[in-house]
Amino acid sequence: MSTIDVRCWGVRGSIPCPGPQTQKYGGNSACIELRFGADERLIIVDAGSGIRGLGKYLLANDLTKGPIHTAIFLTHTHWDHIMGFPFFAPIYIPGTRLKVFGPVTFEDDSLEEVVGGQMKYRYFPVNMGELASEIEYVRLTETPGLDLGDGLTVATKLLNHPIISLGYRFEYGGRKVCTCYDTEPFRNLFINDPEHPKYDEAMAKEGEKVAREQNEILEQFYRGADLLIHDCQYTMAEYQQNRIGWGHSPIEYVIEAANRAGVKKLLLFHHDPDRSDAELDRMVKEYCEPGKYGATEIAIAREGRLITV
Repeated sequence: MSTIDVRCWGVRGSIPCPGPQTQKYGGNSACIELRFGADERLIIVDAGSGIRGLGKYLLANDLTKGPIHTAIFLTHTHWDHIMGFPFFAPIYIPGTRLKVFGPVTFEDDSLEEVVGGQMKYRYFPVNMGELASEIEYVRLTETPGLDLGDGLTVATKLLNHPIISLGYRFEYGGRKVCTCYDTEPFRNLFINDPEHPKYDEAMAKEGEKVAREQNEILEQFYRGADLLIHDCQYTMAEYQQNRIGWGHSPIEYVIEAANRAGVKKLLLFHHDPDRSDAELDRMVKEYCEPGKYGATEIAIAREGRLITV
């Protein structure tokens, strides 16, 4: 059975947050490196500021073996997930071939315009047309499976976020790695207070049913995953206080869902930029004690951390 190596290059949400309070877990925004099998085939998930460090690593280690040919799967196009793309060094190297997969929310804008649009002179000193690499953009929607060759497949799932966001399920050699961010639990959007003057019982019941079904479908998407990397930006108390509808998940809910779905290992990801190393250390003690919250093993995402499944 072949293995999958997973390394985090950026674990923060919303905005990079470098500084003395985030040195241990890292302050870069989302970027994950996946390596498949003995030939170490590379797939990248998201191009947040963490992709800059990954690019430097590839030049020092992979480029010596030949031109870099890889793919980036974007979960969505919010800036914290694409802002590192202009700083990804391989795109400036002749011979680099890159496929960029991802969803687009606005019908009039292509994926190339959204991602590459950062590289206009008004924003950046190098224009897309000046790059030495060959880049292809592939727009994705929800799909049950794409064959990426060599026994590697990927499926996508629509998540609950203010713009179109996709979860990914990579399967290789009997192993399964899933990403679910940025997202929050689906909820009833209709008025469910019987005392409210606009309360409609039928609509309230239908809203509850749809939300429950969508949450169950998402759990089915990552059921039995060897590794689930999930948005856990808030605690439940923070979420319920004033963050419902912001598109991010409470830790306690995610842990319960991962256990229900039989996930083997859960990686808490997309840390709030205000979350200090000291707070994350406390969360390790609170949430990562083996068996405390069920059979699922729980870990906190940290830059540079390598997980093999």
